[in-house]
Amino acid sequence: MRENRPWGFYEILLDTEYTKVKQITVNPGQKLSYQYHEKRKEYWTIVKGSATIILDDEKVFRNQGESIHIPLGSKHRIINETDDILIFIEVQTGESFDEEDIVRIEDDYGRQD
Repeated sequence: MRENRPWGFYEILLDTEYTKVKQITVNPGQKLSYQYHEKRKEYWTIVKGSATIILDDEKVFRNQGESIHIPLGSKHRIINETDDILIFIEVQTGESFDEEDIVRIEDDYGRQD
């Protein structure tokens, strides 16, 4: 299943009662909304490209093969500041994996909660 978004797209690789795994592709120069979740934490592994990540207002960088943990309730965003696509694997764990568990703080595409 592929879901298109203004910044790129994602595909669900696994969806069970205890986890959801997505492959997320971010187009060059694009970024996801600055957000947090109340019911899940996430683990991101960069599989192609380089990522700029904002985690609780701190900027960090991850390259291909590197990972980062996004704790429950932490504000986060991933940015592709390069001219190439960025692909990462997102593993969600927690109580709910519903797309409704997104609280957007800032969004470049006008999506609001």
